[in-house]
Amino acid sequence: MNKLKLVIVGHVDHGKSTLVGRLLHETGALPEGRLEKVKAMSEKRGMPFEWAFVIDAMQAERDQGVTIDTSQIRFRTAAREYLLIDAPGHKQFLKNMVSGAAGADAVVLVVDAHDGVQDQTRRHAYLLRLLGIRRIVVAVNKMDLVEYRQERYQEVRREVAAYLRSIGVNAVDLAFLPLAARDGENLRTRSTAMPWYQGPALLEALDALPQPAPPADLPLRMTVQDVYKFDERRIIAGRIEGGHLHVGDTLLFSPINATARVASIEAWNAPQPLAKASVGQSIGITLEEDIFVERGYVASHAHSAPIVTNVFRANLFWLGRSALVPGAQYRLRRGAAEAPAVIERIDRIVDTNTLASGPGEKVEWNGVAEVIIRTRALLALDHHADNALTGRFVLVDGQHIVGGGTASTEDYPDQRRETAPKAANLFSVRHRVAAEDRARLNGHRGGILWFTGLSGAGKSTLAVELERRLFAKGYQTFLLDGDNVRQGLNADLGFSPQERAENIRRVGEVSALFAEAGMIVVSAFISPYRVDRDRIRAAHGGVFNEIYISAPLHVCEARDTKGLYRKARAGELKEFTGVSAPYEPPLAPELEIPSGEWSEERCLAALVNYVEQRLALRAPAKLQAVAGA
Repeated sequence: MNKLKLVIVGHVDHGKSTLVGRLLHETGALPEGRLEKVKAMSEKRGMPFEWAFVIDAMQAERDQGVTIDTSQIRFRTAAREYLLIDAPGHKQFLKNMVSGAAGADAVVLVVDAHDGVQDQTRRHAYLLRLLGIRRIVVAVNKMDLVEYRQERYQEVRREVAAYLRSIGVNAVDLAFLPLAARDGENLRTRSTAMPWYQGPALLEALDALPQPAPPADLPLRMTVQDVYKFDERRIIAGRIEGGHLHVGDTLLFSPINATARVASIEAWNAPQPLAKASVGQSIGITLEEDIFVERGYVASHAHSAPIVTNVFRANLFWLGRSALVPGAQYRLRRGAAEAPAVIERIDRIVDTNTLASGPGEKVEWNGVAEVIIRTRALLALDHHADNALTGRFVLVDGQHIVGGGTASTEDYPDQRRETAPKAANLFSVRHRVAAEDRARLNGHRGGILWFTGLSGAGKSTLAVELERRLFAKGYQTFLLDGDNVRQGLNADLGFSPQERAENIRRVGEVSALFAEAGMIVVSAFISPYRVDRDRIRAAHGGVFNEIYISAPLHVCEARDTKGLYRKARAGELKEFTGVSAPYEPPLAPELEIPSGEWSEERCLAALVNYVEQRLALRAPAKLQAVAGA
């Protein structure tokens, strides 16, 4: 029988637990004697009987009348089995609601017909949408308090529908119905108290929800929990979160980017090794090749691997009592993987009531924001829209979870790189001309002057004139400019994050060849991703000089000599840095040229002085003809 994970949420006192209790009673899912026991307890305490008490098992809940923790209960209909999650509605227990709802397939959003939509109603709906739960049944409860009036039901329905549409919920994923849960009206069968309503009862609406695609149809994801050694075997243990694997499959382990074939699949207390394993199974595997694997790595098939990155955009809900601010450091957990993380910046804060968003310096308790997170180590992630299971994360401060959210990698490139050249039988050729000999002949060392900055900051203008002035002074120099390179060497590349990264990788290698030949190459490229520039530095650190041509966005946009910002603002240019794609400024460049504040002449004087101080061995002879040109 199919199973659906169903979470019930809503504002405190809107009748969620009452609905759950009555629903379990109607489906015969209450343990034998539970109803009588709760009735006796209520009578003993002098309290009126409430259906909520049949599931509010904690003493504190019975005393205070609120659900504190999440409850998971199974019930069945003729159509399928349900795992029902009753989540707390009180603002104080939002963390419990989120943790309980994270694995749900569909949601019942309970709204009091008398009180209507409340702040927590909107907040719950927004967070559930953030978690990727698409199917929503809106139960307008306590219709008895408004005398079962159709007009009031329609008012509440319109208000809820408008809000859900505004956060991106499709009409086809929505169902609405009126209820009086305490009296069982419209739960199992259509209520005679509301003859104007001709739709399904609640259980009928739930049975009509489509069955979600099984995780086995998703790409293979197995997060490594640990590595054990038995006899001479290294057993890699983990749980399959999506897809399936077979003995003989070649697995790619991320973020290390190493591959190995599965030699065997082990299972606890299994009489013999398995030939295959599927989603939900906790297994151990052995590999034919001895590669390094540790806790937190993700195994996948190479053709459907996760993204490897250390920076991503996140939709974050904040649960910490202290406000979240840029620069704050936490530990980020994604499955078994854990890494130190810093909040690089807060892009916008969202008001879940009005959906208005704007800049902000901090995110308060129970706030929602779009932030950029950078981790100290590479992580294997999926874009949340593609795979909700592996696109979620939490932030931890000490021993406490203080935030959670979903990852979006759309604006950032996959940092996965091949560990070795694809071609075989390659042999390096050693030069017989030493770098020192080239430097003595030229009078200067070779080097890369890597200009980075926003479009309009002045990179090309300064680079062109710097090349001329250095040449006039006798330096061996050459300019590589972004637009020029994209007309030849990189004419096959566009402006997606992956193509931007490949553009910079190629230019970095070409620049290094110029520098190795003893020349001073001026490379003027936006190069928006810090990781790409850092990769060039790591590979060619002895010659790499990062020069940040800095100008505020409004200054660059006011210049707009090529009209690109105007086109980007009009939506004619996609993936434009500074408008619809990110730019990550250098953290510690060798030189910063504030072109938004300095004159062109002052900028050039600083650049020439830098070259003479860092790269010159002697004062080169001036070329009079060029200098006077």
